[in-house]
Amino acid sequence: MEEAVVTDITRAAALPPAPGADRYRSLDFADTAATLPAGQAYDLLAAPDSARSWLLAHNLTSEEVRLYELCAGRMRTLRGHVRALFAARVDGAAPPEAALRAVNDALTAVPSAPLLAWDGAQGLRRVESHPTDQAVNHALAILAADAADLLTGADADLLAACGSAPCDRFLLRTHGRRHWCSTRCGDRARAARAYARRTGASE
Repeated sequence: MEEAVVTDITRAAALPPAPGADRYRSLDFADTAATLPAGQAYDLLAAPDSARSWLLAHNLTSEEVRLYELCAGRMRTLRGHVRALFAARVDGAAPPEAALRAVNDALTAVPSAPLLAWDGAQGLRRVESHPTDQAVNHALAILAADAADLLTGADADLLAACGSAPCDRFLLRTHGRRHWCSTRCGDRARAARAYARRTGASE
């Protein structure tokens, strides 16, 4: 089978966020890579600049932070593990040990709570304790915690995979048995069913 062509593109050119991505950043994180029809695919974390843009758009880094390929590669690695945990949950299977370990490692890599600090001008306040060179660790910890919350919370039963092949994005079901990550995928699935009915083929 011919491999999908992966391109580094912006969010504007990618599919719109899937249902639930506005509530769980980890869901949108998992969906930063997607397979499209006709052997096409995209990866919003394929390069440091696009990975940084994704982090900025989700309030997970600051303008002064610069990402390098090593950082983008770490993001892609954690994304793979989050996707593996989501897929296991959707399939009702045991989660892969490596994925559990990777998410737990990300969770414990940085302090989980803002620390108490004194500022002469502002007084006591809570601040995130992470130097710039650990900004990616901090972002990955937040995403790992968000994924853990989704997988163990009330919305876990709503987690689903897009039902329009070859799309491999995740979403939270909002209603009914059919579930698609976007209008585009829903239209494609309905068109495929209509064609199957016209030709007498099985769905």
